[in-house]
Amino acid sequence: MPADRSAARPPLTTLSDDEIMFRDAVAAMAEEMVRPRVQEMERAGRIDPALTQAFADMGLMGIEVGEDYGGSAGSLMMVTLAVEEISKIDASAAIQVDVQNTLVNYPIRTYGSDHIKSTYLPRLTSGTPGAYALSEPGSGSDAFGMTTRAEQQGDRWILNGRKMWITNGAEAQIYVLFANANPAAGYKGITAFVVERGFPGFSVGKKEDKMGIRASSTTELILDGVEVPAQNVLGPVGQGYKVAIETLNEG
Repeated sequence: MPADRSAARPPLTTLSDDEIMFRDAVAAMAEEMVRPRVQEMERAGRIDPALTQAFADMGLMGIEVGEDYGGSAGSLMMVTLAVEEISKIDASAAIQVDVQNTLVNYPIRTYGSDHIKSTYLPRLTSGTPGAYALSEPGSGSDAFGMTTRAEQQGDRWILNGRKMWITNGAEAQIYVLFANANPAAGYKGITAFVVERGFPGFSVGKKEDKMGIRASSTTELILDGVEVPAQNVLGPVGQGYKVAIETLNEG
């Protein structure tokens, strides 16, 4: 279960020396690496992959992840500081760091099996972008009304459906994705999976043409008989609603 962060935390207006140093380092990095790229990234509608790698090289793609998986073993406050400082320069770039840490790394490190953590966290912390896929065309605010289905067939799950408005959907290679494995059980059938872009049946659909924050992609995902190994179930079958809620509380 998620750790209790309420203990031994000073007021949010009081930063430790380490947090101040971290904040200042991120601010300097954003000035040097993000600002020169903002105009071109917004024009192109994509985050420069070199910037994503620069974030990873600084440890910003795995701030709370343990060092055993290539992370920085930092805190949620440090995630907040990083997102705040990058946002001062460019919201699109900040969104990539935010989603990676709070909506992708968090559920994997919190609910993932040893296999899932050892397979995916090192890739995520080293710069492979991730995304969180919950919303659907007919279930945005009512996310648990999803129609995407998961059916177990032997050692695999077969996923069919569509996801919409997925942040980082175009760049991501790893997705924390939700489907209902038992529709008769309602929201208690929802199950979380770790899905890779290269899995058979998976494709990225329409990219939204937004008015702002254009470098941060927002896309459709198409699941046409996507084959997901059974070992890629994230948390218990039927407990995906808990994974989703706890993750959204983080992010």
